[in-house]
Amino acid sequence: MKIKASDRIFDISLIALSFIIILIVAYPLYFVIVASISDAVKVLNGEVLLIPKGINFNAYTTVFINDSIWNGYKNSIIYTSAGTVVNVLLTLLAAYPLSRKDLPGRLFFMMAILFTMYFNGGIIPTYLLVRSLNIYNTMWALILPGAVSTYNLIVMRTYFETNIPNELLESAFIDGSSEIKTFLRIVLPLSGPIIAVISLFYAVGHWNAFFNALIYLRNDKLYPLQLVLREILMQNQSENYGIDDMDLMARIRMVESMKYALIIIASIPVLVVYPFVQRFFVKGIMVGAIKG
Repeated sequence: MKIKASDRIFDISLIALSFIIILIVAYPLYFVIVASISDAVKVLNGEVLLIPKGINFNAYTTVFINDSIWNGYKNSIIYTSAGTVVNVLLTLLAAYPLSRKDLPGRLFFMMAILFTMYFNGGIIPTYLLVRSLNIYNTMWALILPGAVSTYNLIVMRTYFETNIPNELLESAFIDGSSEIKTFLRIVLPLSGPIIAVISLFYAVGHWNAFFNALIYLRNDKLYPLQLVLREILMQNQSENYGIDDMDLMARIRMVESMKYALIIIASIPVLVVYPFVQRFFVKGIMVGAIKG
């Protein structure tokens, strides 16, 4: 079949635009990798664009000899794993009943949940609540206050409404299945894509958690990776005072290289996990966002 000239122009334009978008998205990550192993002076002077110059791994060596890095990794893995399990479990238990049109007071519950998207108590009331619950300076302070995301709850509820046929549920009830058995044996097996997507959303949020840890944690043994990296960077910057110019310049160069190395160290786990759930991403998000 002969391809029209207009169609060929459209295809070429689409490919060119996609290539430009890929460059815009991928280049910053590539630059961070290159800059983290390049001479900091050359990076500061703008000499490093595509190819690393003055290759060295001093920044990574400086970071990894710090024992707190490994403790931060361990803490972040614990917070991310436990937090994601709690988040997904509670979101499932809330989304499924709200997807059932025969739930008494369904509209009221949905309006109450939507209200929290636009209004909340703020930092001080939340801080006082965490203190009163005796979870201050514990791992639960990073998990329980944000146990359910309203947005994720709505996406999952919509997925249940649009992808789990009511006829299938009704036939299960006719056969004598209870609500719990129907949920465990029918709804969950059909909800793999949305569970994978929501799990990724929650996991990335926990992995990048910084502000809540800064407010609710005082024991440095409980610090997640993001807070540990911040402490390392601030410590190296604060030590710049009171030293001679040569040492100052050397430390500034090291801090500059460490910035890029810290970004890579913090991003690696997410980059490793994402490809395994990427195939669920489009299906889970698009189907879960069809209706509000």
